[in-house]
Amino acid sequence: MTGIDKPELQALATIKDRITFVYVEHCKISRDNGAITVHDELGTKSIPAAMISTLLLGPGTDISHRAVELIGDAGVSIIWVGEHGVRFYASGRALTNHSTLLLQQAKYVSNEKLHIQVARKMYQLRFPDEDVSKLTMQQLRGREGSRVRRIYKQQSQKWKVEWKGRNYDPEAYETGDIVNKSLSAGNSCLYGIAHAVICALGCCPGLGFVHVGHELSFVYDIADLYKSEVTIPIAFEIAANNDIEDIGSETRRKVRDVLKNGQILDRMVHDIKWLLSDNFIEEDYKSTLYLWDNINGNKEHGILY
Repeated sequence: MTGIDKPELQALATIKDRITFVYVEHCKISRDNGAITVHDELGTKSIPAAMISTLLLGPGTDISHRAVELIGDAGVSIIWVGEHGVRFYASGRALTNHSTLLLQQAKYVSNEKLHIQVARKMYQLRFPDEDVSKLTMQQLRGREGSRVRRIYKQQSQKWKVEWKGRNYDPEAYETGDIVNKSLSAGNSCLYGIAHAVICALGCCPGLGFVHVGHELSFVYDIADLYKSEVTIPIAFEIAANNDIEDIGSETRRKVRDVLKNGQILDRMVHDIKWLLSDNFIEEDYKSTLYLWDNINGNKEHGILY
């Protein structure tokens, strides 16, 4: 069986128009032409591959080579989520064949002046009514720390849930309280979505500006922009409801709803382009391939010079 032809990039749905994520566990995953099929004891479900951004594979999943081939062609990120959803491994194909934003990212991250400029823009998104253009990284971190502590305190008071601080240990998940367990599960989903958007735009997940030194530094940078409105409120809401048996599943459902209603995918695309653009204009970059020339500028490819 050869299946359908590999789709052209132009035929695929853009990342901002896709479903945020689909989580599956204890099932077998294959493909039927352009759809991912999920089979478990309850039957078989089909998911159009080109309409999702991220596939979260929980414990007990078995995926075929043909399904992975389809997922790669459709530009979907695969996240292998560990037990309790606190670890993930991701891969995927960019939904673009130009390197405009990647070149901008590399330029900004490798120049100290431009690097701090992008970092300040990230903090500007957190403090829209304040001027942070003159603040140092140390001052920005202090302001952000105060903001996050204030958010935790507000949510704690709102839901009447005690907050003892962030306690995240992927090796000892069960030792955390309900808020910390929910935060871990929710943040894993948010990281997966950020990773999918970054890869879809052709950027590098490892070239971060606030976070550095890790293969997912830029993922953490982008995800942090939305935690205060997505995962933190959800974690305290879940903790206030003591009769929830499966904290991870309930967290994922609520995160999925907030991501959809808040148009987070669309906002992530916009924010990344704004962060990595000198003069931001919302546009679809032209797909091109050039030969580099340090004297005369880029030259057309495909010509025998």
